[in-house]
Amino acid sequence: MKVSHLTLAYGSKVVYDNCDFILEDRDKVGIVGVNGAGKTTLLRIMMDEVEPDHAEIDMPALRYAYLPQQIATSPRDQEKTVWQYVSEGRPVDSLQEKLNAEYEKLAKYPDSQAITNRINEIQDLMDSYDLANLEYDLLKITEEMKLDELLERKMKDLSGGQKSKVAFARVLFENAGLLLLDEPTNHLDVETKEFVENYLRNYNGTVLIISHDQPFLDKITNKTLFINKVTHKTKVYNGNYSAFRRLYAEEKAAEDQRITNQEREIKRIEEFVERARNAKRSNTALIKQGHVREKMLAKKLAELGEREAEYKKVVIDMTPKRECGKTPLEVQNLCFSYDENKTIYDKLSFSLTRGEKFLVCGENGVGKSTLLKLIVGELQPKDGSVIFGHNVDMAYYAQELEILDEKRTILENLSSYDYTETEIRSLLSNFLFYDDDIYKKVGVLSPGEKARVALAKILSQKPNFILLDEPTNHLDPETQKIIGENFKEFPGTLIVVSHNPSFVEQVGITRMLVVPADKSKLCIIKNYSRELLDYYYYLNSSLV
Repeated sequence: MKVSHLTLAYGSKVVYDNCDFILEDRDKVGIVGVNGAGKTTLLRIMMDEVEPDHAEIDMPALRYAYLPQQIATSPRDQEKTVWQYVSEGRPVDSLQEKLNAEYEKLAKYPDSQAITNRINEIQDLMDSYDLANLEYDLLKITEEMKLDELLERKMKDLSGGQKSKVAFARVLFENAGLLLLDEPTNHLDVETKEFVENYLRNYNGTVLIISHDQPFLDKITNKTLFINKVTHKTKVYNGNYSAFRRLYAEEKAAEDQRITNQEREIKRIEEFVERARNAKRSNTALIKQGHVREKMLAKKLAELGEREAEYKKVVIDMTPKRECGKTPLEVQNLCFSYDENKTIYDKLSFSLTRGEKFLVCGENGVGKSTLLKLIVGELQPKDGSVIFGHNVDMAYYAQELEILDEKRTILENLSSYDYTETEIRSLLSNFLFYDDDIYKKVGVLSPGEKARVALAKILSQKPNFILLDEPTNHLDPETQKIIGENFKEFPGTLIVVSHNPSFVEQVGITRMLVVPADKSKLCIIKNYSRELLDYYYYLNSSLV
């Protein structure tokens, strides 16, 4: 794969500026860069969904399979069972029907080269699906990704995390020559992630992965494609993510030193030019040298370059507008099921104390997001009650980011609260939005940028009780660290659902609710420990 002169801009916003890179067949490539650098846009360019202003792209004639960050299934696919949806990743039945139809045409027109060509194309496509191993691959993938219990359920009945796993399973099953994966580990538990790591490492094709999961990239990739948001350039580094970080740190240090030296030289020339400008007319030699140095100065300024933008180590004001009572939440004998045959919660009871940081653990589909929706009132329990204490001001961060209006700007999404524009700008700068950024429509933002807007909107409400459902899914590591550090200082009450142990550890969780996959077993509450969390991710069934 060879990309030359890739150039793309949206108005005054440059995404790519005359970029070039080469990737080899069967490379496993991590695509990295800060939120909004253009990582997802690059995949969409490769799929012909985005047309660059200019580019020369030489790609082999490979089938590609794409896993987006946010899974959207058509109304028709929503009615399919998980088994049907995954198995259609290799649509051999429909291809066989097309092949049979072409053979019938060929019987009528045996000399038709067009029909013969279509037959060969369909046959080549069917061969690419590895028909000999089709059933084995399908069973292995669904089993290893722990989809056995979901196979007969309809796609419309799955949670967001379950849909992501099912969509990932289908992408792997497609057996494409090129895999394009955008944040594939967002909803994977540790065991499933280990299977995916091994599968992709040995995949007989090219894999491009956008991910903020550094350990995941380290175990799979042999190259790293870095997209620099400051220079709008790309560069391929040999090695995994850790190797890239080392090499890039060395380059950045050298570039910073070069710029520092250039700045010293520029200052020296500027002082000389200023003296020459102020020289007496009779001092022709100095004036002449000043003209020469002015040209030299212009050249030096053009060569100076721009330092990489550093994330500001800000501390966000997370002080609630008021304090709530000592017991902000009490859940009593909560019962809930989506249908009579699938109980999610049966007589769940617990209470939180003011200032507590509470983690909800469980495999995908056990009901973690459901519990948060029951607490905020988006779902109604079959029995039991959710009781809030005195003066509770609640804010809810959902995985789907429903609190954002994509047709409005970033500024407009926060303007419903009692803030001046200057105050909103100050708040947004803590979430890395500066200057004219605030006038961007939310709909054009990357998922990571949308996540930051949603977090800013939540904190603008100054709540004393926050519910976070997978808040780090779309955030790059630097942003995760900033957000985690600030939530650690949050004086209010916090309920977190997260697959990110580092974020959980950073926030300072005090207790954890373990929701078992086996509903014959009860939910339990344990004091938090990192060892318990790690153990749970591997052996959920052993904890309950």
